[in-house]
Amino acid sequence: MAGMSVAIRRWFARLTVAAGLLVTVVALLIAPAGPASAHAVLVSSSPVASAVVPNGPAEVVLTFSESVRKVPGKIRVIAPDGSRADRGEPTFSGGVVTVPVDSAGGRGTYLVSYRVISADSHPVSGAFTYSVGAPSTPPVDTGEDDSRADPVVGNAVKVAKYVGYAGLLLLVGPAMVLAALWPRRLPRRGPARLAWAGLGLVALSTVANLLLQVPYTAGGGVFDVTGEGLSAVLGSTFGAAHLVRLGLLAAAAFLLRPLLAGPAGRADLVILGILGVAALLTWPLAGHPAASPAPAVSVLVDAVHLGSMAVWLGGLVMLAGFLLRRADDRELDAILPIWSRWAALAVSALLLAGTVQALIEVATPSALVDTTYGRLLLGKIGLFVLVIAVAAYSRQLVRRRTAAGRPTSMRRAVGAELAITAVVLGLSAILVQTTPARTAGSDVAGGSPGYFSTTLSSPNYSLQVELDPAERGNNTVHFYAYSKDNRPQPVVEWRATVALPSAGIEPIQVPLLPLTDNHATGEINLPAAGEWQLRVTVRTSDIDQATVTATVPIR
Repeated sequence: MAGMSVAIRRWFARLTVAAGLLVTVVALLIAPAGPASAHAVLVSSSPVASAVVPNGPAEVVLTFSESVRKVPGKIRVIAPDGSRADRGEPTFSGGVVTVPVDSAGGRGTYLVSYRVISADSHPVSGAFTYSVGAPSTPPVDTGEDDSRADPVVGNAVKVAKYVGYAGLLLLVGPAMVLAALWPRRLPRRGPARLAWAGLGLVALSTVANLLLQVPYTAGGGVFDVTGEGLSAVLGSTFGAAHLVRLGLLAAAAFLLRPLLAGPAGRADLVILGILGVAALLTWPLAGHPAASPAPAVSVLVDAVHLGSMAVWLGGLVMLAGFLLRRADDRELDAILPIWSRWAALAVSALLLAGTVQALIEVATPSALVDTTYGRLLLGKIGLFVLVIAVAAYSRQLVRRRTAAGRPTSMRRAVGAELAITAVVLGLSAILVQTTPARTAGSDVAGGSPGYFSTTLSSPNYSLQVELDPAERGNNTVHFYAYSKDNRPQPVVEWRATVALPSAGIEPIQVPLLPLTDNHATGEINLPAAGEWQLRVTVRTSDIDQATVTATVPIR
């Protein structure tokens, strides 16, 4: 009967694991597919920030570096008298947001404020002004609700992520040591409690992140969680990844029970390992890595980075809290060399994965010192070097076989490692909420002195031209066509060339990509400074077309 009872318990555990995996698969199936991006920034607008246009536009167009999603009611255009100038709902097409506005509005300065969600689930907000006729005192967006961004929410998100990291290492450390290094004579109650606490912290962090994501993206206080907002979060990639994590945690909990009570079978350990790897992937899938230029590589290295951290720090917690205090000299002589090799492998993987992450997220050496993300990364690297030095001292103690004879020295070294890495974990929690260095310098919402902007007129249409950064090298050009009554003019065909006659440079064809009916963009490399001649031909029907020209100063 006892054997049958054990078999039933194992069958029930495996059934629960299967149920958890089923939740995971369902969440993956309902997760919306999205393009790769990360912390989208506003790269251009029409009208251009701080521009003065002769007539009121029929629409305001915001072009972001990556695809963005809507936050209801968070894109506003405020007229000079403080009233709302936007009319109807904005339309989203990838990274292009079109806001219809009242073209008959008065003269003066208009304020455009926006809040959208980038593909890595972080909110992106900003504001800029443009003027019709002549500038005036900028209006103030008082808003129609109280759902403003609350810094308390941003800090709460960072705390929740820190709790999740701490829980992960408290879960992985005991499970790993109990499975492979724990002396049979020692009781398992202490490590088991630590593992359950870690599991609880990870689950608590996951639920907290799901709830906080509502006010974090839509604005508002910590408790401003609405059913509509929560439904939107759960339907996003971010929500799917967190639901997957909860399902995997539930499945893993039933396999942890026999491991924490006594030696577990090989099959259970293999399944537990698979669940652990799958759970690790949910962290990068819900953040920057899944939206990087190389998402597959970024997700993999971030999971390796996180797993190596959990193995190393979780093992140190077990070493400092239990093994160095309870194991005898003979047991430590057997355990410490094995742990030392594991720690060396974990640190090596941590260093390699961190290097690849830095190359992807920072992109240029100057971004290390010019951006908040880069400076935080430098601080993390400095602390990591310090903790590696302490770890090297601990490894030296093991090699000299003095650790067993001097447990106090070993405990102090391990304690120092844990103290420093606690700060590193805090920096990591801040880093995942910070705009990556590769995009931090791209936001032009406030306008850029390198911009070139002009409006060209023809008998058939008017054309707004924007060139960024109007310098030698690669430039991005945007064309917006409007009818004579200042409404969006559908375009059948776009053609554009640039030339620099003073330098003997013949016309260069500009490859153009239509983004909307009246908006096209292109990339062009301008190899020299000077007064470039831009020539644009716009065909609005089978028989109607006109060509406009402009002189563009390139620095």
